[in-house]
Amino acid sequence: MSAPHHRANAPPKLDLAGTLRALDALLGHEQQPPHAPQARERLHALVHDMARDGHRRSDPIREVFARLGDRWSVLLILLLRASDFRHALLRRLVSTLAAEGDISQRMLTLRLRELERDGLICRRTLPTNPPGVVYALSEAGHGLATQIDALMNWTREHSAAILAAQRRYGEVAAAADGAATDEDDEGG
Repeated sequence: MSAPHHRANAPPKLDLAGTLRALDALLGHEQQPPHAPQARERLHALVHDMARDGHRRSDPIREVFARLGDRWSVLLILLLRASDFRHALLRRLVSTLAAEGDISQRMLTLRLRELERDGLICRRTLPTNPPGVVYALSEAGHGLATQIDALMNWTREHSAAILAAQRRYGEVAAAADGAATDEDDEGG
């Protein structure tokens, strides 16, 4: 099996030795807390993972996380786990279920093409007149859907703590904004 093809103008692979030296130099300039050796080990492990998994935008690990972070892909994966759907019905389902509202024809087509390119969904042309297209989740897509379920379960388990942290953060930010406004009023 051949190595993945990258464009000639793609950035070079991560310079592992150079990156580790730069990391150590950065850490050496900072006042180190008592847990610094563990932080250094964890950061070195992260750099090794990045060298192994890829750090270019075109590397699969970056692509998958980009899919998880975009507005529509997770919903499309979850919908296609339920069943195979034609493009038009899929668009109506997304528009009905998404908090963002309607998805444009163009955006749906782009997202479906990206998911197909990444091997997460399959596109099948039906021998009808006119030809129809059906989208289905691939085996890899089903595997990713399982991981999405795990992330959703984690979110459900921690939602109260997340909401409480957001509330505390908002209160602190509002108090800091109020203090800054009071200082501006006194100084002006």
